[in-house]
Amino acid sequence: MKSTALQLALREWRRHLLNPLTITALAGVTAVLALVGPFGTIQSLSLPERAAYWGVLVVSGYVGGYLISYAILARTTAPKHRIPLVLLAGILTGIAMTAIVTALNIPVFGVLPSFTNYPTFVATTVAISVIVMAVIDMFNRNLRQHPAPVETTVQTPPLLDRLPFDKRGPLVALSVEDHYVRVQTTLGDEMLLMRLADAIREVGHTTGAQVHRSHWAAFDQVAKASRLGDRAVLHMKTGIDVPVSRANLPKLKEAGLLP
Repeated sequence: MKSTALQLALREWRRHLLNPLTITALAGVTAVLALVGPFGTIQSLSLPERAAYWGVLVVSGYVGGYLISYAILARTTAPKHRIPLVLLAGILTGIAMTAIVTALNIPVFGVLPSFTNYPTFVATTVAISVIVMAVIDMFNRNLRQHPAPVETTVQTPPLLDRLPFDKRGPLVALSVEDHYVRVQTTLGDEMLLMRLADAIREVGHTTGAQVHRSHWAAFDQVAKASRLGDRAVLHMKTGIDVPVSRANLPKLKEAGLLP
């Protein structure tokens, strides 16, 4: 069970870290720090060296903080329980970042940390980590409570773009007549010079099927279906009838139009 939970956490971490938005944000923060060169790095390191230095700190700090916060906060939702856990996650992240910065500074700058200033450095790093962790947690909780609205716009079938504006209603049926396709909508019909197969490809998300070699029907426009021997007829709401061949009867049964 613990192994499964760990695998899920690692999978979620990889998915989150490889997200283009995450990569862009980390690259942007690294670029700003490399250009500004805070904490004296602008005097002691060249621009490529600053980019590498801050890149290591930004990525390692983000990865460590994400894993720590996920492990501690993933299953906690009550605000009164989250506050001490956010504090704990921030402290642990700060301690981890202190170790990372110390380990990185020794080979980069060739100096050991001063025992006089080290407590202040540790306290500052932990305080920053707690603040960042609290902001990130608040942001994540607000995203969960106010999810982005689901797009509900229905795409218009491309086939309707070929029709006059006054006939662009919901599709009812398509029928072959010589080299033309008669497009039936709830607002009328129009003859188009095209193949039935091409017209069917342009019905978009309209639910329906080709029910005959020469006919296609929209299932939501069917008033009723009648059996005629080994064939059938669809009586559409607009008053037209669409024949159904024997080979296509299973499509009507699958759509619930025939028993």
